[in-house]
Amino acid sequence: MELTAVILAAGEAKRMRSRQPKVLHPLCGRPLIAYALRTARAVADRTVVVIGPNAAAVRAAADAGVTFVEQRERLGTGHALEQARAACGDGPVVVLAGDMPLLSSETLERLVSHHRTTSAAATVLTAVVDRPQGYGRILRQGGRVKRIVEDRDATDDQKKITEINTSVYCFEARRLWKALAEVRPDNEQGEYYLTDVIGILAKAGGRIEAVVAGDPAEALGINDRKQLAAVAAILRRRILDRLMTDGVTIVDPASTYIEDTVTIGPDSVVYPQVVIEGVTTFGAECVVGSGSQISASRLGDRVHLRPYCVLTEATVEDGAQLGPFCHLRPLCHVGPGAKVGNFVEMKKSRIGRGSKVPHLSYVGDATVGEGVNIGAGTITCNYDGVAKHETRIGDHAFVGTNSSLVAPLTIGEGAYIGAGSTITKDVPPGALAVGRGHQVVKEGWAARKAKKHTGPED
Repeated sequence: MELTAVILAAGEAKRMRSRQPKVLHPLCGRPLIAYALRTARAVADRTVVVIGPNAAAVRAAADAGVTFVEQRERLGTGHALEQARAACGDGPVVVLAGDMPLLSSETLERLVSHHRTTSAAATVLTAVVDRPQGYGRILRQGGRVKRIVEDRDATDDQKKITEINTSVYCFEARRLWKALAEVRPDNEQGEYYLTDVIGILAKAGGRIEAVVAGDPAEALGINDRKQLAAVAAILRRRILDRLMTDGVTIVDPASTYIEDTVTIGPDSVVYPQVVIEGVTTFGAECVVGSGSQISASRLGDRVHLRPYCVLTEATVEDGAQLGPFCHLRPLCHVGPGAKVGNFVEMKKSRIGRGSKVPHLSYVGDATVGEGVNIGAGTITCNYDGVAKHETRIGDHAFVGTNSSLVAPLTIGEGAYIGAGSTITKDVPPGALAVGRGHQVVKEGWAARKAKKHTGPED
């Protein structure tokens, strides 16, 4: 029978002190809900997400193929699951929280497999932890799970129990819905607890099984920003471990921040204090220098980023070298073997194969051909105060140092621009363009100036 996964994601972000739904808070490049969805889809035939009212953003964050149901009143976890009943089939139902990003699909598969093998009415995922405060405790009798007591409702002796409820379950559907109808809000919160279903099923003679998570960290939920930071630290380490296992050298994992959406090819080296975010891909044998920050970019093989490069939504092809201290703003494209040097800023521009922008330049709204040399201090003057304009530089052109290229402008193939020029008109292929004032030399001028200001001798 088909397995349905129900993700409870209607909780507010009160302890996060945020207007944004809790499951949309970002964690290592993805919203929290994305981790729950990924885990659920790995094991389930159908995925149902329970959301609160006014949760359009949560709907938008999920991919196609998800069924949403709304919990209009937040009356507890049992009430939330009840809202999903019509969307679930007759097969087993696995329930998980939307704020447990460390839960693995392997653990969830083990839970479901054990549930099916034992023909249990319910199977609970538990964990044994050193500090169980805040979690529901697993109450056993003769080794069998009999019920779950919430932390706020537990006695002092029950609070000493270190086996906790992770809020992940697998239920036999028919028995689940019958037991859920018997749940009453007889607790401090006045809510319908899903945990009470376990006790009801056990009393009715149902078989209650438990699977203990191999890694207690999988049970960590997120209710506030401190917990978000703690889980992020664990997840970042897992990401780095995976990359190192796949052949990437991380020089200093403690100071390296790489999001879950990043892929890096083998034999690449990442130096300390690097941040790589968004859907970013690196090819093989790349080097990422210290202090660099790369976001939502695509880099080919053997790309070398010297220290302190900043790239956003950029494409860098094989063998290119960048930096140090260069800035690629969105929609920049650096061709194979090209060089973008220190203190160069690019914006919405393409640099052709083997071209060089070595240092101290701004290239905006420009298309630069192959084999072009752009001298230090060159500026593409792309903004006239009203609109942006393009500069086009043909293959093998040479732009001298300290030139201002006033767009719209086309510099032809093989053309030369004299150093210190301000170019306002198109330059034909193979031509030399010089646009600067004539040098004037006035000999003895400095001495005359000094005498004028000091006056006659005493």
